[in-house]
Amino acid sequence: MNVDPLAEPIHSEGDTTSPRGRIGVLLCHGFTASPVSMRRWAEHLSEQGYAVSAPLLPGHGTSWQDLNTTTWDDWRVEVERAFEALLDRADHVFVGGLSMGGGLALRLTADHPDQVSGLVLVNPAVGTNRLDVKLLPVLKYVIASLPGIGNDIKKTGVAEHGYDRTPLRAADSMLRGYRQLRGDLGQITCPVLIYRSLVDHVVDPSSARVILAEVGSSDVREETLENSFHVATLDNDAETIFEGSTAFIERVSRAAV
Repeated sequence: MNVDPLAEPIHSEGDTTSPRGRIGVLLCHGFTASPVSMRRWAEHLSEQGYAVSAPLLPGHGTSWQDLNTTTWDDWRVEVERAFEALLDRADHVFVGGLSMGGGLALRLTADHPDQVSGLVLVNPAVGTNRLDVKLLPVLKYVIASLPGIGNDIKKTGVAEHGYDRTPLRAADSMLRGYRQLRGDLGQITCPVLIYRSLVDHVVDPSSARVILAEVGSSDVREETLENSFHVATLDNDAETIFEGSTAFIERVSRAAV
């Protein structure tokens, strides 16, 4: 199936004449979304000289029906592949993620605790308090999809170009992946920076609370975003995320030297 041209993966080699060119940043998009939600963040980091990769996760950027044939493990493997490619050319690799992308970033770091230098998470998801998700194991066999969860953006005139339907088999796989991830959060020991929107219609605050309480790192900070909804990387507080993530990368990189 053809990929939407807007959803193509993002890759930047970085400034090879600068020490920042030896720092890689992997950005992971969310469920039913694509690198569109990462593009402005990736461009900012690339302008600072970092090597940047924002892969397109399997089943995304095409159709929700395509996504419904993929699983959490498919997305995890693609994140691993992009991470290994950055490791081949970078001395330090940081990982950022939005929503499910934050969960995948945490999964990657739990699996490679000595290789990820730091995490920047934007409205990350590791579960939900929604009662209707308890029906997913059965509901996924009854109906294929529900109305979409995308484009939760406060800023007018901005779109993330995600799917307009939520595929239920894929959603159930994602939630099962979250359950396993929560038991492994203690393996994460690198510095963690979390950005959380005070108004988020997709991910409830319980995910951030779990991450803050359960990760094994002694360097964990949460910053709240007052003027953005869920897709904060495209919203009114985007520059706060971009500038804050750069400062975080610089601080952690200096400490590692």
